[in-house]
Amino acid sequence: MQTWIIKLGGAVLNTANAAKELFAALASQTQAQYVIVHGGGALVDSWLKEAGFATAKHEGLRISPKEQMPYIVGALAGCANKQLMSQAIIAGHKPVGLSLYEAGIISTQKLKALGQVGQCHSGEQSVLPALLKLGRLPLVSSIGFGEDGFWYNVNADEAAAAIAKELDAEIIFMTDVEAVLDANKQPLHQLDTNQINTLIAEGVIVGGMEVKVKTSLHAAQHLRRGVYISSWKKPDNLIALLNGEHVGTKITP
Repeated sequence: MQTWIIKLGGAVLNTANAAKELFAALASQTQAQYVIVHGGGALVDSWLKEAGFATAKHEGLRISPKEQMPYIVGALAGCANKQLMSQAIIAGHKPVGLSLYEAGIISTQKLKALGQVGQCHSGEQSVLPALLKLGRLPLVSSIGFGEDGFWYNVNADEAAAAIAKELDAEIIFMTDVEAVLDANKQPLHQLDTNQINTLIAEGVIVGGMEVKVKTSLHAAQHLRRGVYISSWKKPDNLIALLNGEHVGTKITP
């Protein structure tokens, strides 16, 4: 049975019924098995602000000092993960909340200047195949652990791509825009390596979308097939993609 990795942006949690509608759409698709990978940047921003921390990003990645990690972990692996579990249960799924470690991913520090921002490596044996065999729906937060036992804040797009590689799965990045946009804010239906490099150099693709597009391209190169970026705001988009239709932006090697 085909496995799909579906990455959900954390903004899903800030929109009434969005997660519930996505999980309901997924429940109607029984021809494959699914793993959800999620972030939760807006929730992290809120928690850090309430705790009195200033936040900063570098090239779309949140700088994550050690003293902020309890709040980041609590927001992502705790609150965001359990909010999604709640909506999945309502939609009829049997979810299991996990971190990247249980999903077979080991994290290491990406750059010292970014603090506890992590990058992904193959690690311990993943529990995902066993959970999928049991008919459970894994919900994986983007919190990782290193062999040193430290917590790491991993970009959720990179986390989804790493899991897709481990499971040889198809992948969909569900974001808050319909597709990657050109300089005139028009959707781009397909992008390859050369087009992506040009749009980044021209400053058209920047910030979080730059990270997402680069990660999508990296995943496409490793999986040797196209991956999609589409919007979670339209649950029908998810159904269409799972059924082989071209919706959003297809990233190809």
